Amino acid sequence: MSFIEALRDRLGGQGLLTSDLAAFETDWRGRYVGKALAVVRPASTEEVAAVVKLCAEQGVAIVPQGGNTGLVGGATPDDSGRQILLSTSRLQRIRAVDAANLTLTVEAGCILQNVQQAAANAGLLFPLSLAAEGSCTIGGNLASNAGGTQVLRYGNARELCLGLEVVTPNGEIWQGLSGLRKDNSGYALRDLFIGSEGTLGIITAATLRLFPAPAAQTTALAACVSLDSALGLLALARTRAGAALTAFELMNAASLALVRKQFPALPQPLPACPWTVLLELSDAESEEHAGQLFEGLLETALERGLVSDAAVAQSQTQARAMWALREHIPLAQSQEGLNIKHDISLPISAIPDFVSDCDAALASALPGCRLVTFGHMGDGNLHYNVQAPVGADAAEFLAVHERTANALVFDRVAARGGSFSAEHGIGQLKREELAARKDPVALALMRSIKQALDPLGLMNPGKLC
Repeated sequence: MSFIEALRDRLGGQGLLTSDLAAFETDWRGRYVGKALAVVRPASTEEVAAVVKLCAEQGVAIVPQGGNTGLVGGATPDDSGRQILLSTSRLQRIRAVDAANLTLTVEAGCILQNVQQAAANAGLLFPLSLAAEGSCTIGGNLASNAGGTQVLRYGNARELCLGLEVVTPNGEIWQGLSGLRKDNSGYALRDLFIGSEGTLGIITAATLRLFPAPAAQTTALAACVSLDSALGLLALARTRAGAALTAFELMNAASLALVRKQFPALPQPLPACPWTVLLELSDAESEEHAGQLFEGLLETALERGLVSDAAVAQSQTQARAMWALREHIPLAQSQEGLNIKHDISLPISAIPDFVSDCDAALASALPGCRLVTFGHMGDGNLHYNVQAPVGADAAEFLAVHERTANALVFDRVAARGGSFSAEHGIGQLKREELAARKDPVALALMRSIKQALDPLGLMNPGKLC
């Protein structure tokens, strides 16, 4: 029996695709294009285990893929035609909701938006939220330790996961699903797999932390003339709102100008300004209390000169429209053409100096380039992207200038104690940077773990370390 026939025997007709694979073989940005031997779509954890065991026996590498929304090429096969791509798209069951324990157990292929809805149906909140939530999967979110817009209040995907079910590289099933907040009974195996980008095993299910749903959420946009002003606004919001501050998103003028160009129908309630902040407060009491909290916060910010203008959403429709501005920035960049993406993190206090320094360096090295800066200022994560000059060939600009831009940006990030990868992961895109910039001892430990768990090197080869 051939390898493909053996796969079909374990999965059936629906579980195996051998033609028309282009949608799986190309990453979201269109930057990486591979060629898979086949796409397998297991419908259960046991089927995942059967596939992995067969691949281990035959020496066939596996590339796990969730919603294929990643930005670093982490879920794209190479061009050899010898790797199989394992899609979790059929692992979509909501296995359990434990409202009293504030937990939700779901399979890895569940779309993030559906996970949020399952929590909402129980009157609770699963707070992980990002622009791709309508198509990304919870397994991919955990494999990349996704961040999103509410890390400031609730943490990354790692902090939102209590337990995992994982198929190991030899085809065994680790049943680590647990709703416990405290369990000091050995190594934190869960944390090995979260953020491992499918290189240590395949996440098939997760037990997630839920939270009481807020009684009210209030959203506002605030105009700031400088990053120092935005930093002052963040400090004020933390002092006044405390844990009620759930989002503090930063957008520069270039990013909103790009949204205005590509999506002119989206309303922008504030006039153009150097920096626009999107704030969200979640209140446990009432809409009225949240409104009063916001009103006092913005009045003080205006009095102190931290804000030059502000607009508070008066309805959920207006709030969604404000969020749409932030969420459409990556889409606007994509429509404008390929760009040099930087997903960086910095101490929040270092952000103004970094941006000033790096903007000047890039303007000098790459005349006419457009700096599209936005992201989660509340947790120090910036998407610091470099778009080609107006009228230039975007793909050529990327090919010619990416190394120069990366060196300028990452050197300045490192000098300020930051990281060149905040929430997107390493994938294929940043492997060279990881090898060059990661602490050698840390890198050696990572490679030791990889060798111990996946000695044949069959789990998502060519990604991460």
